[in-house]
Amino acid sequence: MTSFAGDATYPTFAELLEREGALAGTSWRLFPDATRGTPSFITRRAVLDASSCIRTGTAFGLDYPADAFDPGMSLKRGAPRHTIYSSHPAHRDDYLDGYYLQGSTQIDGLRHRRADDVGFYNGTPDDRIREGTPDLGIQEWADNPIAGRGVLVDLDGYRTSQGAPIDHAGGEPLDLSLIKAAIQAQSVSLRQGDILMLHTGWCEWFLTLTPEEKQRTRDSRRATGVAQSREFVAWAWNHRLALLAADNFALECLPAVSASPYVKSAFNDHGMMHQQLLAKLGMPLGELWRLGPLARHMNATRHWDAFITIKPLNLTGGTGSPANATALT
Repeated sequence: MTSFAGDATYPTFAELLEREGALAGTSWRLFPDATRGTPSFITRRAVLDASSCIRTGTAFGLDYPADAFDPGMSLKRGAPRHTIYSSHPAHRDDYLDGYYLQGSTQIDGLRHRRADDVGFYNGTPDDRIREGTPDLGIQEWADNPIAGRGVLVDLDGYRTSQGAPIDHAGGEPLDLSLIKAAIQAQSVSLRQGDILMLHTGWCEWFLTLTPEEKQRTRDSRRATGVAQSREFVAWAWNHRLALLAADNFALECLPAVSASPYVKSAFNDHGMMHQQLLAKLGMPLGELWRLGPLARHMNATRHWDAFITIKPLNLTGGTGSPANATALT
């Protein structure tokens, strides 16, 4: 067991694997609030301590425009259609049609994925995951927003400094060893409840492509991201991370690496780690985050942490939402 002064004691990942039956490898029933997941790692003390990360008084919005990825990597999600109307000459109002809540910068909720072998987080019945029901809905993190210390790991900057830029055109898998090496190079340490942001440079690379190049990239089904491994899942849990975010399409690489240990257990996801992180550990995932400006600022100041707030849409039963994320440095 790993303990933190003044905080609850949680099992290590190895100990999670020793839990019985459907609980094996999960965090089900461990947190005081059964539906909140790993944001429960952020204590009130951690929020207060995170205020010390505000040094320059600079704010960064971490969301891209709702229509930024059109076309994007998703085969189904398109850009929303924005309509402005007026009821009389002094009035204006507007609405969106076809608004995919995970079409741009997003946070995945706990009902976004079910584990093929054991179901939704905390054993929530499948028939409770539908419109109008609150179980595992994104509103959990809107009513009680996620706020605390965020740490940016500049994988793009580290690899560029090594003379070996990340191969976005090839959809390079990024191993845990690279993440650890970048953290060490930045001389940063992780704490319980941290919001970890991985800056790969993928979004800025993708958005410079022509529409035809974007389409070819989408058709290739290849995208840079974290390589699937049990070691990465264990590392994320053992560091008590509250949330994992990245500036790429799926956090993970596409397709899953051939050696993925989850090919059989997550067969509907073709070996991706989403089921392990969301449905089993209750760890929210951020994708397509706008991290480039923040990374450049942090590189200049040589401080790699910030106070982060994440306020999803207050939509009962939402499976995901725009992140509405802000960094204060």
